Amino acid sequence: MTRALKLAALAVVLVAAPLGAQLSIPEIPYDAVDPIKLPDDIYLGEAVGVATNSKGNIFVYTRTGNPNSTLGTRRTFSRGGARLFEFDPSGKYIREIGQGLYGFLFAHTVRVDRQDNIWVVDEGANMVIKFDPEGRVVMTMGRKPEAISVPRAGGSGEEGGGGGRGRGAGAAPGAPAAPPAPVGTGVPGDNFNRPTDVAWDAQGNIYVADGYGNSRIAKFDRNGKYIKSWGSRGSAPGQFNVPHTMAIDAQGLVYVGDRQNNRVQVFDGEGTFKTQFVNVGAPSAICITPGPRQFLYASNSNPSTSMDNGEIYKMTLDGKIVGKFGTAGKLIKEFGSVHEMDCKSENEIYVGEITNWRVQKLTLKPR
Repeated sequence: MTRALKLAALAVVLVAAPLGAQLSIPEIPYDAVDPIKLPDDIYLGEAVGVATNSKGNIFVYTRTGNPNSTLGTRRTFSRGGARLFEFDPSGKYIREIGQGLYGFLFAHTVRVDRQDNIWVVDEGANMVIKFDPEGRVVMTMGRKPEAISVPRAGGSGEEGGGGGRGRGAGAAPGAPAAPPAPVGTGVPGDNFNRPTDVAWDAQGNIYVADGYGNSRIAKFDRNGKYIKSWGSRGSAPGQFNVPHTMAIDAQGLVYVGDRQNNRVQVFDGEGTFKTQFVNVGAPSAICITPGPRQFLYASNSNPSTSMDNGEIYKMTLDGKIVGKFGTAGKLIKEFGSVHEMDCKSENEIYVGEITNWRVQKLTLKPR
């Protein structure tokens, strides 16, 4: 074999092999503390959401409280089950925001925008809720279901007749049925089905990852007016299988943690597919650092049923891994199903954990 053929063969192997098999990824040393100090009568549950504002205050959206359901003849009415807390930079408790709010049902994420508005995504309520810095509700997107249908014993579990099946409602008699929309595209607008995350570009446009029931990214203007959406369920580029987490860089590129497809997909602001990173496991949480030189952090979070994986990767925005740190576990400096991350800076990160019911502040010490 000639030298040129050998080099070509080696290139094919390097492209095809997983990145972890191609090189040794440096371990980044770090310290960790649990900064949160709660009053004696308040407790965290699953710390699924964590974010910080420009002052360094910490916000935690947690699955806790007093969830309850009222059973009607055929419908179940649910409320409660999520709470939003604010702490100062040292972790001292400041206040609870939105106590008893109608849209707080099953917490998923919390984010803070450039104006220090606080946004929560509630998976159970199918809502994205915006609070101003004082804690007042100033925008709602989506709508909480009025009730959950409960099938009767021996019944089909469906309410109403079968009027929406077969030929489209407006189709002429004898006309062929319109082809069904791809699974996961959802309904245009803020008709969310278990949404997962929210982000903004430099113009203030709002992007919602939607999510578990749907498989799309929906884009709205700064006032909440629907612009477009993209995505459907699948594994091809531009498709999703649980778009679980999202971040936008300074250039307006949209990074989506496509968890069940084990990749991060990258799009422009109009939904055009750019590239994908398939070397960071199942990204349950991602964040992008501020500043002129940005980095992407992606958590290969362990599932709640095992202690596999758990490491967090540090990457350049072109997908090159520059280091990793952490593993699954119960102790400080170990991670129990990281669900959200906040990149305060390149070397200061907050993580919210599901199974350990806590927030950790990580201080990286790269060599």
